[in-house]
Amino acid sequence: MSEAPTQASRPWWREPMMYLVVGGPLTVVIASFFTLSLALRHPDPPVQTRQVAADDVAEQPAITARNHAATGGQR
Repeated sequence: MSEAPTQASRPWWREPMMYLVVGGPLTVVIASFFTLSLALRHPDPPVQTRQVAADDVAEQPAITARNHAATGGQR
């Protein structure tokens, strides 16, 4: 009986599947740092509100919370 030939193992960087396994998550990490840099360089300004009228009472808590989150709690 003859034995089946064995396939020589290649280094990990020569395997094409390895670039898919590492490349996808690495792309996401790089994109997240790019998004973080954009968010830090160009923050949203606080919303300027006018005097509260009777119809604006419903949206006042949302505007207050948004301004608190945008300024880090500073008023």
